[in-house]
Amino acid sequence: MKRILKVLLYSILGIIIAGLIISYIAYWSFSPGIKSIEVKDADLVFFQESYPDARNEFLARAKVLQDRYENVRLLNYHIESKIDTNLIMDICYIPPQQDTGRLLIITSGLHGIEGYTGSAIQQMFMKELITEEEVLDEGILLIHSINPFGFKYMRKTTENNIDLNRNCDVDKSMFENKNQGYADLYDLLCPAGKANSGSLGNRFFYLVAIWKIIQESMATLRQAALQGQYEFPEGIYYGGNDFEPQIYFLQSVLPEIFDPYDLILTIDLHTGYGMWGKLHLFANPVEDELIRKRTENLFVNQPIDWGDSEDFYTTMGDFCNFLGQLNPDATYLSMPFEFGTLDSQKTFGSLHSIQNAILENQGYHNGYKNDRQEKKIKKNYREMYYPSSAPWRSEVIRQSREMFTVVLENYQ
Repeated sequence: MKRILKVLLYSILGIIIAGLIISYIAYWSFSPGIKSIEVKDADLVFFQESYPDARNEFLARAKVLQDRYENVRLLNYHIESKIDTNLIMDICYIPPQQDTGRLLIITSGLHGIEGYTGSAIQQMFMKELITEEEVLDEGILLIHSINPFGFKYMRKTTENNIDLNRNCDVDKSMFENKNQGYADLYDLLCPAGKANSGSLGNRFFYLVAIWKIIQESMATLRQAALQGQYEFPEGIYYGGNDFEPQIYFLQSVLPEIFDPYDLILTIDLHTGYGMWGKLHLFANPVEDELIRKRTENLFVNQPIDWGDSEDFYTTMGDFCNFLGQLNPDATYLSMPFEFGTLDSQKTFGSLHSIQNAILENQGYHNGYKNDRQEKKIKKNYREMYYPSSAPWRSEVIRQSREMFTVVLENYQ
């Protein structure tokens, strides 16, 4: 009997070890399902590798539009910084050339590092899709690099570690919100010590996360981590305790621009979440069925995730909702464009995304174990939000061009 129990025990132990080995290999060999895509070199010219270059290209194209159309306004706002005097958010506003009808807003760089792709899309739009016919009765507002610090220094957050998409509202009571789920996961999301992706804890990060998923669910874990939090200033997805300066600035200048319009559409450009190389339409839940239907008519035959499925997450301090509050009398529509990079709709892809964010934040605040770790962690983080892949970049421009063409045709 003892021998049977011993054999059974060893068998169970062997199964556990085999399972650990298989899961370890599966997690660390995971990569997004990269598709074979034809690269168009003409589309790659819209992408730059530095914030100053991206800004210069945006301003050059804005100047062309200013020379072409009447009453085009170029605004800029310098973001105060302890380390940099050249952090600037730029705005290009093209009013309707004849009748005031509707306003289209396209924004980039809310999440800093994601601004490289957002800027490229804006540049393509400015060069190819703004026409005399389009601006007859439609105003176009382009806001470039809302978070220039993150744009320039390859972070999602501002210099104050604030995620601007958790920092927007017209009511400061938002900052009193508590995210108990985040607090419960604090040790996992905000580890102490220097960042080291090779540590035992990080090597088996996925096991701890999967155990949390088993206890709760993937949706619960994602919601707790991503919805935003206002208690831990050095944590990821921190929304701050006051609005950032650029949010105050936008709140002061945009109502005047918005005022003549009865219909406003915002498209906010992002990268990171979802299937590699695919444009996802992610929106916060909408209670007004007429607004929902009108939005769906804009993006005809395109799937929209309204944030009401169990696998999606909602956020506090959302930027798109904030813009709608600046002219409550207008019919307001919005749609974040999200270009996937890591197949984060899958469990392993989602865990890699969260782990990359944790390591980058840990390194920024606590330092890195060594130079090699710093380079590795920063490279993984950059690839998560600004892939170097030419096929990915080419596909982003192709899909953006097609989607904006559809939107412009239906936005009436």
